[in-house]
Amino acid sequence: MADELAQLLWGPQARPRRGPKPALSLDGIARAGIEVADAEGLAALSMQRVAELLGKTKMSLYRYVPGKAELVALMTDRAVENPPDLASGDWRTDLTDWSTALFRAFAQHPWLLETTVGARLMGPRELSWVERALAALDGKGLTGGERLDAVVLLTSHVRGIAQQSRASGTEAESRLVAALAGVLREHGDDYPATLTAMTAPAEGRDQALTFGVERILDGLETLIARRAGS
Repeated sequence: MADELAQLLWGPQARPRRGPKPALSLDGIARAGIEVADAEGLAALSMQRVAELLGKTKMSLYRYVPGKAELVALMTDRAVENPPDLASGDWRTDLTDWSTALFRAFAQHPWLLETTVGARLMGPRELSWVERALAALDGKGLTGGERLDAVVLLTSHVRGIAQQSRASGTEAESRLVAALAGVLREHGDDYPATLTAMTAPAEGRDQALTFGVERILDGLETLIARRAGS
Protein backbone atom coordinates (compact mmCIF):
# COMPACT_ATOMS: atom_id res chain seq x y z
CA MET A 1 0.00 0.00 0.00
CA ALA A 2 2.78 2.47 0.91
CA ASP A 3 4.67 1.64 -2.29
CA GLU A 4 1.54 2.19 -4.34
CA LEU A 5 0.95 5.57 -2.72
CA ALA A 6 4.59 6.54 -3.26
CA GLN A 7 4.19 5.74 -6.94
CA LEU A 8 1.03 7.84 -7.15
CA LEU A 9 2.61 10.83 -5.43
CA TRP A 10 6.16 10.67 -6.70
CA GLY A 11 6.31 8.43 -9.74
CA PRO A 12 5.44 9.17 -13.33
CA GLN A 13 1.75 8.72 -14.05
CA ALA A 14 1.24 5.22 -15.35
CA ARG A 15 -1.35 4.30 -17.96
CA PRO A 16 -4.02 1.88 -16.83
CA ARG A 17 -3.05 -1.61 -17.89
CA ARG A 18 -6.43 -2.46 -19.34
CA GLY A 19 -9.16 -0.74 -21.25
CA PRO A 20 -9.25 2.17 -23.68
CA LYS A 21 -7.00 5.22 -23.82
CA PRO A 22 -7.10 7.07 -20.47
CA ALA A 23 -9.90 9.62 -20.31
CA LEU A 24 -8.80 10.95 -16.92
CA SER A 25 -5.61 12.05 -15.20
CA LEU A 26 -4.49 11.96 -11.59
CA ASP A 27 -4.34 15.74 -11.59
CA GLY A 28 -7.87 16.04 -12.95
CA ILE A 29 -9.22 13.58 -10.40
CA ALA A 30 -7.40 15.36 -7.56
CA ARG A 31 -8.66 18.76 -8.68
CA ALA A 32 -12.24 17.44 -8.75
CA GLY A 33 -11.77 16.13 -5.22
CA ILE A 34 -10.46 19.53 -4.12
CA GLU A 35 -13.53 21.19 -5.62
CA VAL A 36 -15.80 18.91 -3.58
CA ALA A 37 -13.85 19.37 -0.34
CA ASP A 38 -13.64 23.15 -0.74
CA ALA A 39 -17.36 23.49 -1.39
CA GLU A 40 -18.82 20.82 0.88
CA GLY A 41 -16.11 19.77 3.33
CA LEU A 42 -14.00 16.66 3.56
CA ALA A 43 -16.89 14.65 5.01
CA ALA A 44 -18.73 15.01 1.69
CA LEU A 45 -15.82 13.60 -0.29
CA SER A 46 -16.23 10.16 -1.80
CA MET A 47 -15.12 8.35 -4.91
CA GLN A 48 -18.74 8.40 -6.05
CA ARG A 49 -19.05 12.17 -5.57
CA VAL A 50 -15.84 12.84 -7.51
CA ALA A 51 -16.90 10.47 -10.29
CA GLU A 52 -20.21 12.29 -10.63
CA LEU A 53 -18.42 15.63 -10.88
CA LEU A 54 -16.21 14.24 -13.64
CA GLY A 55 -19.12 12.63 -15.44
CA LYS A 56 -17.64 9.17 -14.96
CA THR A 57 -18.53 6.03 -13.05
CA LYS A 58 -17.02 5.33 -9.67
CA MET A 59 -15.43 2.14 -10.95
CA SER A 60 -13.62 4.08 -13.67
CA LEU A 61 -11.77 6.09 -11.00
CA TYR A 62 -10.34 2.92 -9.47
CA ARG A 63 -8.30 2.41 -12.64
CA TYR A 64 -6.31 5.47 -11.53
CA VAL A 65 -6.66 5.76 -7.73
CA PRO A 66 -6.98 2.72 -5.42
CA GLY A 67 -9.29 4.40 -2.92
CA LYS A 68 -10.30 7.44 -0.93
CA ALA A 69 -7.17 7.55 1.24
CA GLU A 70 -4.95 7.78 -1.83
CA LEU A 71 -7.29 10.36 -3.36
CA VAL A 72 -6.98 12.54 -0.25
CA ALA A 73 -3.17 12.27 -0.40
CA LEU A 74 -3.20 13.42 -4.02
CA MET A 75 -5.60 16.25 -3.21
CA THR A 76 -3.46 17.40 -0.30
CA ASP A 77 -0.30 17.62 -2.35
CA ARG A 78 -2.01 19.62 -5.08
CA ALA A 79 -3.96 21.90 -2.73
CA VAL A 80 -0.88 23.10 -0.84
CA GLU A 81 0.54 24.25 -4.17
CA ASN A 82 4.21 25.23 -4.30
CA PRO A 83 5.80 27.09 -1.37
CA PRO A 84 6.79 30.74 -1.77
CA ASP A 85 10.20 31.64 -3.10
CA LEU A 86 12.33 32.64 -0.14
CA ALA A 87 15.00 34.88 -1.54
CA SER A 88 15.17 37.86 0.81
CA GLY A 89 18.56 36.79 2.16
CA ASP A 90 17.26 37.22 5.71
CA TRP A 91 16.16 34.05 7.47
CA ARG A 92 13.61 35.82 9.70
CA THR A 93 11.92 37.49 6.74
CA ASP A 94 11.91 34.22 4.82
CA LEU A 95 10.34 32.24 7.65
CA THR A 96 7.79 34.98 8.30
CA ASP A 97 6.78 34.91 4.62
CA TRP A 98 6.69 31.10 4.74
CA SER A 99 4.40 31.09 7.78
CA THR A 100 2.06 33.67 6.25
CA ALA A 101 1.82 31.68 3.03
CA LEU A 102 1.08 28.48 4.95
CA PHE A 103 -1.71 30.25 6.83
CA ARG A 104 -3.20 31.36 3.50
CA ALA A 105 -3.12 27.78 2.23
CA PHE A 106 -5.01 26.58 5.31
CA ALA A 107 -7.50 29.43 4.93
CA GLN A 108 -8.09 28.68 1.25
CA HIS A 109 -8.53 24.93 1.82
CA PRO A 110 -9.60 24.45 5.49
CA TRP A 111 -9.79 20.67 5.09
CA LEU A 112 -5.98 20.66 4.82
CA LEU A 113 -6.01 21.06 8.60
CA GLU A 114 -7.39 17.52 8.75
CA THR A 115 -5.26 15.91 6.05
CA THR A 116 -1.81 17.23 6.96
CA VAL A 117 -1.50 15.54 10.36
CA GLY A 118 -0.32 12.15 11.50
CA ALA A 119 2.22 9.70 10.17
CA ARG A 120 1.88 9.71 6.40
CA LEU A 121 3.83 10.00 3.19
CA MET A 122 4.16 13.59 1.94
CA GLY A 123 4.02 14.41 -1.74
CA PRO A 124 6.61 16.51 -3.58
CA ARG A 125 4.85 19.86 -3.16
CA GLU A 126 4.20 19.42 0.54
CA LEU A 127 7.75 18.22 1.20
CA SER A 128 9.08 21.25 -0.69
CA TRP A 129 7.51 23.45 2.03
CA VAL A 130 9.65 21.65 4.60
CA GLU A 131 12.68 21.95 2.33
CA ARG A 132 12.29 25.72 1.92
CA ALA A 133 11.94 26.34 5.64
CA LEU A 134 14.91 24.12 6.50
CA ALA A 135 17.02 25.84 3.85
CA ALA A 136 16.24 29.23 5.42
CA LEU A 137 17.94 28.01 8.61
CA ASP A 138 20.91 26.43 6.89
CA GLY A 139 24.28 27.63 8.12
CA LYS A 140 22.91 29.16 11.32
CA GLY A 141 24.64 26.76 13.68
CA LEU A 142 21.56 24.64 14.40
CA THR A 143 21.57 20.87 14.24
CA GLY A 144 19.38 19.07 11.72
CA GLY A 145 17.05 18.02 14.52
CA GLU A 146 16.76 21.58 15.80
CA ARG A 147 15.93 22.89 12.34
CA LEU A 148 13.28 20.21 11.92
CA ASP A 149 11.84 21.06 15.34
CA ALA A 150 11.77 24.75 14.40
CA VAL A 151 9.71 23.93 11.29
CA VAL A 152 7.36 21.78 13.38
CA LEU A 153 6.98 24.60 15.92
CA LEU A 154 6.16 27.19 13.25
CA THR A 155 3.76 24.82 11.50
CA SER A 156 2.00 24.01 14.77
CA HIS A 157 1.53 27.69 15.57
CA VAL A 158 0.17 28.48 12.10
CA ARG A 159 -2.11 25.44 12.26
CA GLY A 160 -3.44 26.43 15.69
CA ILE A 161 -4.33 29.95 14.56
CA ALA A 162 -5.88 28.63 11.35
CA GLN A 163 -7.98 26.15 13.33
CA GLN A 164 -9.14 28.90 15.66
CA SER A 165 -10.06 31.14 12.73
CA ARG A 166 -11.96 28.31 11.08
CA ALA A 167 -13.85 27.42 14.25
CA SER A 168 -14.90 30.95 15.15
CA GLY A 169 -15.21 33.13 12.08
CA THR A 170 -15.46 36.91 12.23
CA GLU A 171 -19.17 37.10 13.07
CA ALA A 172 -19.07 34.35 15.69
CA GLU A 173 -15.98 35.86 17.30
CA SER A 174 -17.65 39.29 17.49
CA ARG A 175 -20.65 37.77 19.26
CA LEU A 176 -18.36 35.94 21.67
CA VAL A 177 -16.43 39.10 22.51
CA ALA A 178 -19.69 40.98 23.13
CA ALA A 179 -20.99 38.18 25.36
CA LEU A 180 -17.72 38.00 27.29
CA ALA A 181 -17.76 41.77 27.80
CA GLY A 182 -21.21 41.43 29.37
CA VAL A 183 -20.00 38.68 31.69
CA LEU A 184 -16.97 40.71 32.76
CA ARG A 185 -19.13 43.70 33.60
CA GLU A 186 -20.76 41.53 36.25
CA HIS A 187 -17.87 39.32 37.30
CA GLY A 188 -14.81 41.42 36.47
CA ASP A 189 -13.68 41.55 40.09
CA ASP A 190 -13.13 37.78 39.99
CA TYR A 191 -11.11 37.96 36.73
CA PRO A 192 -9.12 41.22 36.99
CA ALA A 193 -6.34 40.21 34.59
CA THR A 194 -8.84 39.22 31.91
CA LEU A 195 -10.80 42.43 32.45
CA THR A 196 -7.65 44.54 32.13
CA ALA A 197 -6.59 42.78 28.92
CA MET A 198 -10.06 42.97 27.37
CA THR A 199 -10.53 46.66 28.13
CA ALA A 200 -7.03 47.72 27.02
CA PRO A 201 -6.64 49.69 23.77
CA ALA A 202 -7.34 47.54 20.70
CA GLU A 203 -3.91 48.16 19.17
CA GLY A 204 -2.04 44.87 18.86
CA ARG A 205 -5.08 42.64 19.15
CA ASP A 206 -6.10 40.02 16.59
CA GLN A 207 -2.47 39.58 15.55
CA ALA A 208 -1.86 36.19 17.14
CA LEU A 209 -0.35 34.72 13.97
CA THR A 210 2.27 37.46 13.60
CA PHE A 211 2.89 37.74 17.33
CA GLY A 212 3.51 34.01 17.71
CA VAL A 213 5.76 33.76 14.65
CA GLU A 214 7.85 36.68 15.87
CA ARG A 215 8.26 35.18 19.34
CA ILE A 216 9.29 31.82 17.89
CA LEU A 217 11.83 33.54 15.67
CA ASP A 218 13.07 35.58 18.65
CA GLY A 219 13.80 32.32 20.44
CA LEU A 220 15.61 30.89 17.42
CA GLU A 221 17.62 34.09 17.05
CA THR A 222 18.72 33.85 20.67
CA LEU A 223 19.83 30.24 20.14
CA ILE A 224 21.64 31.11 16.92
CA ALA A 225 23.47 34.00 18.62
CA ARG A 226 24.42 31.75 21.54
CA ARG A 227 25.85 29.15 19.18
CA ALA A 228 27.78 31.81 17.25
CA GLY A 229 29.33 33.13 20.48
CA SER A 230 30.27 29.76 21.94
